[in-house]
Amino acid sequence: MDTSPLDNILGLLALVSYVATLLPTIMRIVFPQIKKNSIPKWLLKHRRTIGIITFFFALGHGLLVIKKRTFDLFDPKTYWIYIQGAVTLIVFALLAITSNDWSIKKLKKNWKRLHQLTYPSMFLLTWHVWGKMSGHWTYITPIGIVASTGITVLFLIRLWIERQGKQQKAQAKVPPKAVVSAKSTIKLN
Repeated sequence: MDTSPLDNILGLLALVSYVATLLPTIMRIVFPQIKKNSIPKWLLKHRRTIGIITFFFALGHGLLVIKKRTFDLFDPKTYWIYIQGAVTLIVFALLAITSNDWSIKKLKKNWKRLHQLTYPSMFLLTWHVWGKMSGHWTYITPIGIVASTGITVLFLIRLWIERQGKQQKAQAKVPPKAVVSAKSTIKLN
């Protein structure tokens, strides 16, 4: 196992702080009994600040990686190799720039839509961590892999729970007469 250079440590700090921005909502839905816990409340209250910190950790990580490695900007492989990290960094930049009250007022509903980009970034970040760290194990590699995979799995569970809730609400809204008339229509045919 190698020692962790500063760029990897900044990458891990970006990942951990990013996970901290996602945890309050995911925990509220997946583990509803945790709602009253003070940690998710604190994370929710400081989510925007933590998100901005995430961006700066990710930016530092990216700049150190660029400085450390020689990139051939004319080689298409370079873009394929680093696309996940670059796109995630761009999304983090957009989210950091708009993580203020002025942007919320100006963008209105579009602010929420823009900040939904955090979820596709989660998948890109998981791909980035697995792809970059799998061949270069350091002491922080297991933490990065567990954090990125764990939050992604919890997010998928969250989506499943929300989908189940929507289906139950939709079934509850169907009036009983409509169900009976639909059954009688089927019998007549």
